[in-house]
Amino acid sequence: MRIVTREKSGVVILDLQGKLMGGPDAEAFKGTIRKLLDAGCRKIVVNLHDIDWINSTGMGILISGYTTMRRSGGDLRLLNVSDKIQSILYVTKLNMIFRCYGDENEAVESFETP
Repeated sequence: MRIVTREKSGVVILDLQGKLMGGPDAEAFKGTIRKLLDAGCRKIVVNLHDIDWINSTGMGILISGYTTMRRSGGDLRLLNVSDKIQSILYVTKLNMIFRCYGDENEAVESFETP
């Protein structure tokens, strides 16, 4: 998995590419979240547009990132969730936790409203 970090209107967008699975992917994602928190970033959008595979460990990575952000006073939103990932979120009831968006501007602007 590859992570590209960019900023838009005070929100950090993480563009993920490839497969979201365990092992090195988990460490890379957690490390990125830690660095962003250390830099004072509290608003993160995870763009899943270029994720072509996710397993249960990959879902755990997203949950861990969300939990870490919330405990630090921030939030994490999901962008471009495929139908397959959306169905996993629905079955696991994680759709009740993650706020998902199909439009980048909408995701970024969602931080301005509670």
